[in-house]
Amino acid sequence: MARLTTTFMTLGFGATLALGAGTAGAANWDMPTPYGATNFHTVNIMKFAEDVKKATGGKLVIKVHPGGSLIKHPEIKNAVRNGQVPIGEFLLSRLANENAVFQVDSIPFLASSYGAARKLWGASRGPIEKALAKQRLKVLYAVPWPPQGLYAKKNVGAVGDLKGVKFRAYNTAMERLAQLSGMVPTQVEVPDIPQAFSTGRVDAMITSPSTGANTKAWDFVSHFHHTQGWLPKNVIVVNARAFAQLPKAQQAALLSAAMAAEKRGWAASQAETAAKIAVMKKNGMTIVTPSATLMTGLKKIGGAMTDEWKKKAGADGAMILKAYSK
Repeated sequence: MARLTTTFMTLGFGATLALGAGTAGAANWDMPTPYGATNFHTVNIMKFAEDVKKATGGKLVIKVHPGGSLIKHPEIKNAVRNGQVPIGEFLLSRLANENAVFQVDSIPFLASSYGAARKLWGASRGPIEKALAKQRLKVLYAVPWPPQGLYAKKNVGAVGDLKGVKFRAYNTAMERLAQLSGMVPTQVEVPDIPQAFSTGRVDAMITSPSTGANTKAWDFVSHFHHTQGWLPKNVIVVNARAFAQLPKAQQAALLSAAMAAEKRGWAASQAETAAKIAVMKKNGMTIVTPSATLMTGLKKIGGAMTDEWKKKAGADGAMILKAYSK
């Protein structure tokens, strides 16, 4: 333990991390998060931390470090797993290369509404928790991003209208979606979106209303199709050993606050969706309710990608899809 404490002190995280919480009777937990302090996910986490502090009478204090200021997004999961920090937040689908079950909420057009996304989370939470438990991680709660919509320079009435369109892709799933719809994928990260459109590298993208509003999409595209393609989730996890070392009352307080945060976070995501669509509309974008023809074509592509995912996910994937279909 002394060696661990020395390491943590060297890293600047202090000696009050999870692994010493049980013996001290009180704990101060550092919590890295990937997004800025004003992001709705972070705001929700701040309230979660307040609830935990209040419920434990100050015996468990979670200090939130937003915007990757303590640990960058790609390293957060392993930092919690290894006990470097006791708790953290990350985008679940970032782990898709480790296990296909982590990608289920990002399969295009499998769950195309908040109601469907809730049902999918209910069907997949067990296998996801089981997979993360093998890495010494306990799931506290998960909150979705606003649903993904299609941005284009014209109204898109059918999948055929997308043939040959230069499409912004940011992962292998987006590249596959582009291939199946006849588009030409180009890798573009969020900070480079405006320049990519202005220079003609891309003509269309699928992303959330949040990203659309934050990148001022009205400067380079005219139409937002509210396709609600998928709702990827951020997950909040705690190191299993850190959790086990908490007194039972503090464990109960943490789980209760997590339950409230999940409920509050889903509502905040829906509010964020409406607010950011309103911002785009105010700035002159045409907000399109997708045609039945377009949605049929997109869901056909989603079906093909679901079948491909099912093969990768094996028995767990089949179980998730069976539970989701009921």
